[in-house]
Amino acid sequence: MSTPSGPLTLELLALPKEVPGLRRIVREHLGGPCAEVQLCVSEIVGHVIRHVGEGTPVVVRISPMAAGRTRVEVTDQGARALPVLLRAGGDDEYGRGLALMDVVSLRWGVRQEGGQKTVWCEIGRP
Repeated sequence: MSTPSGPLTLELLALPKEVPGLRRIVREHLGGPCAEVQLCVSEIVGHVIRHVGEGTPVVVRISPMAAGRTRVEVTDQGARALPVLLRAGGDDEYGRGLALMDVVSLRWGVRQEGGQKTVWCEIGRP
């Protein structure tokens, strides 16, 4: 993954049709393959779609950090719909997204402020 030129901030509606374009924009901004960052962005926005509602306005931020790390943040107005790490069973259709994010990120969490929540994670250099 190349070093990005700086932070990227995108405002969009959390809609399933927006997710592939969001992954493409992230890859272009980071200058090459970045599967872990794309996965985390997709999973966090997918959580908003499923648990807050389709069409929810979100702000996506991708920021370079020291030591080759990348920080991903997604902010929305659904402060009550907090992500919870689940253990999905073999037949469960949902519940794996945060588990995947937990595995590929160095750390992740949720910050609540003024009726908003921000789900964030930090991805290390591959």
